Amino acid sequence: MNMQSNITFDEFEKVDIRSGRVIKAEVFPKARKPAYKVWVDFGEHIGTKQTSAQITDLYAVDDLPGMQVLGAINLGTKNIAGFVSEFLLLGFEDVNQHISLVAPTKSVPNGKKLK
Repeated sequence: MNMQSNITFDEFEKVDIRSGRVIKAEVFPKARKPAYKVWVDFGEHIGTKQTSAQITDLYAVDDLPGMQVLGAINLGTKNIAGFVSEFLLLGFEDVNQHISLVAPTKSVPNGKKLK
């Protein structure tokens, strides 16, 4: 049964999804579930934002810097174990419920809006 609900294109455009590049990542030992603290450069007009991401199953912390990623940057902030998460790093669960990050297939400038 399909539980999909439709939204308008105007509603979709309200979610500000931007390209960015990971500039720093570190293990987040205070998180309830295994996670990293991740800092992403979203370009000159947006700057660097930080988030907590449960991506430890598929990514080593040392492999993240330099990766291009997508983030929803206008969902507000969330306090996670004393760390302020400023955006949602986007990914899909694989068959094992591990998060696989979403990224452009070709390099794009940091801060570009998803179209």
